[in-house]
Amino acid sequence: MLNTEIPGFVWAYRFDGTGSKGVALPASTKGLDLVVPEGFVWLHLALSDARVPKFLESIAGLPVEARATLTDRDTHVTLATDEGVLHGVFTDLERAFDYETHDIGWFRFAVTGRLIITARLHPLRCIEATRLAVERGLSLREPVEVFESIVREFERVVDGLVADMRDELDTIEDYVFEVAPRDERRRLGPVRRTVVRLNRQLRASISLLRRVGHDADSHELPAGSVDMAERLVEYLGPVYQEIQSLQDRARLLHEEIDSKISSETNRHLYILSVMTAFMLPPTLVTGFFGMNTGGLPFAGEHFGTFLAFVLGCASVGGAWWFLKRAGIL
Repeated sequence: MLNTEIPGFVWAYRFDGTGSKGVALPASTKGLDLVVPEGFVWLHLALSDARVPKFLESIAGLPVEARATLTDRDTHVTLATDEGVLHGVFTDLERAFDYETHDIGWFRFAVTGRLIITARLHPLRCIEATRLAVERGLSLREPVEVFESIVREFERVVDGLVADMRDELDTIEDYVFEVAPRDERRRLGPVRRTVVRLNRQLRASISLLRRVGHDADSHELPAGSVDMAERLVEYLGPVYQEIQSLQDRARLLHEEIDSKISSETNRHLYILSVMTAFMLPPTLVTGFFGMNTGGLPFAGEHFGTFLAFVLGCASVGGAWWFLKRAGIL
């Protein structure tokens, strides 16, 4: 375990506000060291530590609503402003160490004038990518730019997922429109599930970002919040349209698969119905001659069995003539 003064400490960076590279703060950083006269600090916390809520109460200028946002377990996108603090919950993708996952995750954040706090329950891909970008020298001047960088990274990841899912739909379409239809619903299911979830999250994110600066006085928000929101709306718009297009395409493809399977099932049922119609008359003939009663036709004839067979064949011909005349065949 790390010897940390801050509960749930994952990392922290200090920026001087001039666009210089962020400086990583040690794990032994104290809560008082997060208050800086110039620039700002990015603190990232793991919510698996039960002491985090108590620690957040000690941070000056962090309203109750923002603390609740950082520690709640809500799994939907939110964005709000209280006492000049921008806080909310946004979408990310969970990060696994040995494989890529498409599981949706959420990070929580609160932005004040000199501090941005992000928190998560599970490791997240876009948060980590932003940290690596900071290590490589990403220039950040305002706390809201950290949040903007995370959302931009999320857009890039989703854009890659869109390309992968587009290729997957192309492959499924090739199978569906083959001469011999195949049931690709099981393969299509994960794509539709991912697309629907991303569409819901992006729609909510864009709607909330558009409201920034409209429902509250922009002068009460952290510096650059309104401009950041406008840039993100413009940035997320195209990928949201791509997700909508994929959702419509996946739905139509699912309907096409259902239609082909239904047509194939109806064709099989038609063949079985015709076979049943052909076999019903000879079954009736054999059943009649199989009765163990006296006075049956052909009972005393030497060729009685042959005559009964001919009668059965004639009944099949009669059934064929009837079905043909009725337009069924």
